Order: sequence, then structure tokens, then C-alpha cells
Amino acid sequence: MSNSSSISHFLLLTLADTRQLQLLHFCLLLGISLATLLGNGLIISAVACGHHLHTPMFFFLLNLALSDLGSICTTVPKAMHNSLWDTRNITYTGCATQVFFILFFLGSEFFLLTIMCYDRYVSICKPLHYGTLLGSRACAHMAAAAWASGFLNALMHTANTFSLPLCHGNALGQFFCEIPQILKLSCSNSYLRELGLLAFSMCVGFFCFVFIVFSYVQIFRVVLTIPFEQGHHKAFSTCLPHLAVVSLFLSMVMFGYLKTPSMSSPSLDLALSVLYSVVPPALNPLIYSLRNQELKAVVWRLMTGWLQKY
Repeated sequence: MSNSSSISHFLLLTLADTRQLQLLHFCLLLGISLATLLGNGLIISAVACGHHLHTPMFFFLLNLALSDLGSICTTVPKAMHNSLWDTRNITYTGCATQVFFILFFLGSEFFLLTIMCYDRYVSICKPLHYGTLLGSRACAHMAAAAWASGFLNALMHTANTFSLPLCHGNALGQFFCEIPQILKLSCSNSYLRELGLLAFSMCVGFFCFVFIVFSYVQIFRVVLTIPFEQGHHKAFSTCLPHLAVVSLFLSMVMFGYLKTPSMSSPSLDLALSVLYSVVPPALNPLIYSLRNQELKAVVWRLMTGWLQKY
């Protein structure tokens, strides 16, 4: 029997059993990482350099891209390292750090998506009050609140989880450190305290979800009353990408964490964890850039300018 004080490292789940598949997974993760870095990096550069993109919508999109970069950089590099060097180890401190940053970036992203929904709601349903409700100071405060909420949520869960006594080994059934897998190693009823914190976080998340649903009901009611087809197109071009990103993020996270035990299996858990931790950060830039002509134009100018320079 061991406890948390004697655990110096954890063993992560391997992505593959054979050396050839491990190298294949390394190449796939490398490609996804580079695509994610390129896509989100272009969005950040476009918003920073395109002066006509200095609006609340693109300001929040820049914050979302930063969150996506942080999320992919938290989980994928360690998985790539383990696949390349055929190892499973992660230090106790490294595991705690990974848990903190995963919760920090995922939580911040969800709060940012909620704020972006409010931005779309005010823009379409209360356009005359847009400048008042979403001025530069208000946007900065809301973005800071999203990051601070994600930080406090991550700090609370990480501190509580790693204060639990662990006596069921050190093997985690996931390719990165996450709270449900660590709770399985706990050997006392004190894990109920963490379940209570998780329930509280789920209630906050549910409130945000209800707010998003209510906002889009109001948005679509207003959009359908717009008589001009051009107005429909402009409204949908800004709302549908956000709705697609929210749906992708929530569906992956909810199915990954709320599935029944009978549906759980190591291969399914691994696939779902890749879907909610790796796929959304990679797809978000593509989803936003496909329908937003202003963003595509600035990104194209940046890319052609860099190509001409080099």
C-alpha cells in the first residue's frame, strides 16, 4: 500500500502497444499540433494587426485562440514525448501542473464562449445599446473575469484533488492527467469533497449552458423578423460559427464525463479524451475563418505578405 506522499510519478495510458503505432501517433499528434498552432496563431496575428478587427467579437475570439493554444500545449507535448520515447512516466508535480492547466484553459474557454454568446445577443437583439454594454473597458473586464474564473476553478480542484490520500497504485487510465482518473486511486471517503466541488462546477456550467440556449432562442427570433436576406446572412455568419464551436465543445466534454459506466472502456475513454482535448482547439480556427469574410481577408493578407517577404 502506498499513499500520495510516497508517489513520485504516475503512469499514463499508452496510445498504442506497438512501436510502429506509437511513431504513427507521434506523427499524427505533431501534425495536429502544428495545424492548431498555425490556425490559432493566424487568428491572433490577424486580430492584433487588423485595426478594423478591433471589435468586441474579435477581441473575445483572440482570447479564445489563446485558450485553445494553451489547451493543446498542455496535453499533446507530453503525449508526443511518451510516444516517441516509449515511456509512460509523468512526475507527481508534472501531473498536478497538467491537471491545473487543463482545468484552467477548459474552464476559461467555456466562460469565454458564454461571453461571446452575450456579445452576439447584444449585437443582434439590442444593437442600440451595443456601444454602452460592450465598450472597451467592459470587454476587458469580462475577459479578465473569464480568465480569473478559470484560474480559481482550476486552483480549487487541483489543490483539493492532490490533497487526497492515494493508495491504489499510480497507473492512470488516460494519456494525460485528469481528475476522474486520480480519484480512482483515492483510498478514503475524502474524495466525496472533490465530488461536491465537481457538482458545484457542473451547476455553474449548467447555468452558462442555459444562458447560451436562451440567448440563441432570442437571437433566432430576432433574425427571423429581419426582412432583408443580407441581414440574415450577416447575422448567421457571426452566430453559426460560435454555435458550432459551443456545440462541439459541450458535446465532447459532456459525453466524455457524463457517459454511463456500462459505456466506459479504455479505448472509448481514450478516443473521447482526444476528441474533447485535441480536436476543438484544432477545428475552432477553421470554423471561425470559413464564414467570416473580414477575418479571412486579413489572414490572407498576412499570409501573402509573409510569403512575399521570405
